[in-house]
Amino acid sequence: MWLLPLAPSGPGRNSPRHLPSCSPALLLLLLGSYLGVSGVAEGSRRPNVVLLLTDDQDEVLGGMTPLKKTKALIGEMGMTFSSAYVPSALCCPSRASILTGKYPHNHHVVNNTLEGNCSSKSWQKIQEPNTFPAILRSMCGYQTFFAGKYLNEYGAPDAGGLEHVPLGWSYWYALEKNSKYYNYTLSINGKARKHGENYSVDYLTDVLANISLGFLDYKSNSEPFFMMISTPAPHSPWTAAPQYQKTFQNVFAPRNKNFNIHGANKHWLIRQAKTPMTNSSIQFLDNAFRKRWQTLLSVDDLVEKLVKRLEFNGELNNTYIFYTSDNGYHTGQFSLPIDKRQLYEFDIKVPLLVRGPGIKPNQTSKMLVANIDLGPTILDIAGYNLNKTQMDGMSLLPVLKGASNLTWRSDVLVEYQGEGRNVTDPTCPSLSPGVSQCFPDCVCEDAYNNTYACVRTLSAQWNLQYCEFDDREVFVEVYNLTADPDQITNIAKSIDPELLGKMNYRLMMLQSCSGPTCRTPGVFDPGYRFDPRLMFSNHGSVRTRRFSKHPL
Repeated sequence: MWLLPLAPSGPGRNSPRHLPSCSPALLLLLLGSYLGVSGVAEGSRRPNVVLLLTDDQDEVLGGMTPLKKTKALIGEMGMTFSSAYVPSALCCPSRASILTGKYPHNHHVVNNTLEGNCSSKSWQKIQEPNTFPAILRSMCGYQTFFAGKYLNEYGAPDAGGLEHVPLGWSYWYALEKNSKYYNYTLSINGKARKHGENYSVDYLTDVLANISLGFLDYKSNSEPFFMMISTPAPHSPWTAAPQYQKTFQNVFAPRNKNFNIHGANKHWLIRQAKTPMTNSSIQFLDNAFRKRWQTLLSVDDLVEKLVKRLEFNGELNNTYIFYTSDNGYHTGQFSLPIDKRQLYEFDIKVPLLVRGPGIKPNQTSKMLVANIDLGPTILDIAGYNLNKTQMDGMSLLPVLKGASNLTWRSDVLVEYQGEGRNVTDPTCPSLSPGVSQCFPDCVCEDAYNNTYACVRTLSAQWNLQYCEFDDREVFVEVYNLTADPDQITNIAKSIDPELLGKMNYRLMMLQSCSGPTCRTPGVFDPGYRFDPRLMFSNHGSVRTRRFSKHPL
């Protein structure tokens, strides 16, 4: 049964009659500037937007390989970004960045716990009213639809439970807490609905597909719409649909150059991994890799159904479709069995495919982009004045439209706050307190001082990553990805000291940036200016990096 949308939260607040910032006239001017006069008539109806978000889908290790229909229906019909990154390689901070358009140090979600501000009362009060879906609904008159995983702690009793529906959503079908495929509970416009383990009615990816198709059939045709569909796949427990459980039997995790090798010259957490891995660990990660691909086949089906329904309803040509993931993943790189959280390409790089009005087919963009750009882009599509936001990201719309002589960024910030409690893991008694995610074979994927920040730089001449850890060593990792794409050799001790100083200063600037200051010229941009005196405080001491010890 299709449910009615949520009631407006106040007089005029969610009403399309009150559009001070997203008027159709403004949008026509915007479209005219990108498309020329001939494109304005066709763009007189405000575009719809669909955002498809997967959970833990990598790009570096072939995560898009199973999605043949998605690549054909979105990537080949539009633009694929080959350099798309997340500002934090963990679900909740990354998803918060998508919703707010901000780096983690500005939205203050640092991990997947309530204490780390993941769907906390503070998040709900301070950040949710300013997310891009809230702006789309209240200021632009869009119907807004959400289905799937929201934030890892959504539905927690201490944060309003499943009755809480974030401001700005017209239709709300959100999963309680973390990804599952069966035996889960959904908040349906604030009311709990439990699901069991019957594939035909409970398999979550298919349930999300059916709910989404229902929305497309029963929504209002008088307002444009925004849909965010957030699948559990390919997150653990990697439960594939029955028809796909025997696929990819001859597929194994990629044996690339950094597979099952010791992470020499890296942070101690990477060095502690057991090398070579045991046969049982390799079998475990190969099986996980295979099952992850199996779960993605249902996502591929969802995408196909969605695109076909949009086409059948006559709305495909006026709809932008974005496909991406909240973070990457690793399976055996540097002898780390399975997880995310690390600073390397396999964890921070994600797929990003976009199709829509005015986007030419079969394009690949090498522009350096991040998921903080999704919110500004979608608001730009809706005609909203981005100067009225506090977002750190940039609109991708000029890139998507093929604008010439475009000035673009050359670096993005990546930041992560490690998790670990001051207790010993009972399954690994030989390990010291402060480590976490220790599986299998007591190889730990995280620790309290796995706290780092990086500048990821990509320019015409340079392809670098500079990272600093907040630990006793003040450990530094630097990689030249042109010469070393697998990030095997840490060149921190051999790189030009002057360049190292510039990267250190740029990192400090980005860690304290907000809004426009997050988009200032990078080290290798023509407009960059480096003043070594700024490396020091008024008292003559070297400035230190800003790591958030307290989320709020």
